[in-house]
Amino acid sequence: MSWDFSTDPDYQEQLDWMAEFVRREIWPLETIWGELGIEGLRRAIAPLQEEVKSRGLWAAHLPAELGGQGMGQVKLGLMHEILGTSPIAPLAFGNAAPDSGNSEILALSGTPEQKERWLYPLLAGDLRSAFSMTEPHTAGSDPTQLRTRALRDGDEWVIDGHKWFSSNGSIADFLIVMAVTNPDARPSQRASMFIVPADTPGVEIVRDVPTMEHPSEHYGGYGGHSEILYNGVRVPGDALLGGEGEGFVIAQHRLGPGRIHHCMRWLGVARRAFDMMCERATYRYAHGSLLSEKQTVQNWIADSAAEMQAARLMTLHAAWVMDAEGARAARTDIALIKFYGAKVLHDVIDRAIQLHGSLGYSTDLPLEQMYRFARAARIYDGPDEVHRQSVARQILGGYEPPAGEIPTEHLPTRRRQARERFSHLLEAVTAND
Repeated sequence: MSWDFSTDPDYQEQLDWMAEFVRREIWPLETIWGELGIEGLRRAIAPLQEEVKSRGLWAAHLPAELGGQGMGQVKLGLMHEILGTSPIAPLAFGNAAPDSGNSEILALSGTPEQKERWLYPLLAGDLRSAFSMTEPHTAGSDPTQLRTRALRDGDEWVIDGHKWFSSNGSIADFLIVMAVTNPDARPSQRASMFIVPADTPGVEIVRDVPTMEHPSEHYGGYGGHSEILYNGVRVPGDALLGGEGEGFVIAQHRLGPGRIHHCMRWLGVARRAFDMMCERATYRYAHGSLLSEKQTVQNWIADSAAEMQAARLMTLHAAWVMDAEGARAARTDIALIKFYGAKVLHDVIDRAIQLHGSLGYSTDLPLEQMYRFARAARIYDGPDEVHRQSVARQILGGYEPPAGEIPTEHLPTRRRQARERFSHLLEAVTAND
């Protein structure tokens, strides 16, 4: 199977257009999108979305038969590297989280009726969605502990539970809710997914949880992380997404490509911070010379460039494996990029802030906001520790204890074996002496 680093000329032209388009049309909106509010932002983005559609780049994460471009993960990765430079760029391209992941699982597991009601309007940008799985009282890294329950009652399901960090929950038209339907089943078969309209009686959007990324109290804004109570929420039987007990399997289909997209977007953020760092070094003068002439600063720039390149190649390789062999074959690669990419993101931004001093710490530059965003990267989609553990287990699975617990590379043992194997040569040397 060949490995090719080249990008076909037609797609490279699209990438070049995207990079210029995002910088020209979307970066300026970043400074005021909080003032615009969600509806104002939608109006500002709408003409940009039409331009993206005219270029054939809308909802590129889905197969062509579902309105996407069927690009594959490598091409998507290169796209997301550009879109990652701005938190609102994915909105203009129809692949903003959590809508992109939700559209993927609706495409994968939805019935024709569910696709007609929820998927196609979601792809058109007429509906918004949220993924409601994380709970405040159970470890997000271990979804087998979920407490939210869905009980069958005749032809309906009744959902009771407490969720939070349901991203965009306060502006969603519908929620995809993970709930335990069979607590006595195997851990990976206990939960199911349900499509729940946000206006269903019993759905209470408590608040958008303030975070390091969005520390001020707000409600109903893009990018909020909602706390939600489900109190006797009744949904019809056809609200079940996929089969009963398939919630974890469906979630894994969602998370694999999503982690690649996250890592490539992080590279876009890191590159923007890197550019600010390098620019600062060219003009800031201190202690007798420009910062660009200080060895420490040169080391920071070189280390950042190397780390970003390593993370980029690792991520594109994971995307290539997924395209060539499927998500299961890419599991280790995806786990590697998740924790490594998050560290690179944090470290590059941290150096850029340090180089800017008080200016970097202030809100006059986007670096402090990037830094708060970067800290969350080590938590969501599975904390770093879980991914490290997963990688180590898979790697160690390829090893076994040596016979007699004597290390394979034990030199005295190897020397004795070599003397036995090459005894005729040793005897010849001795005879010559």
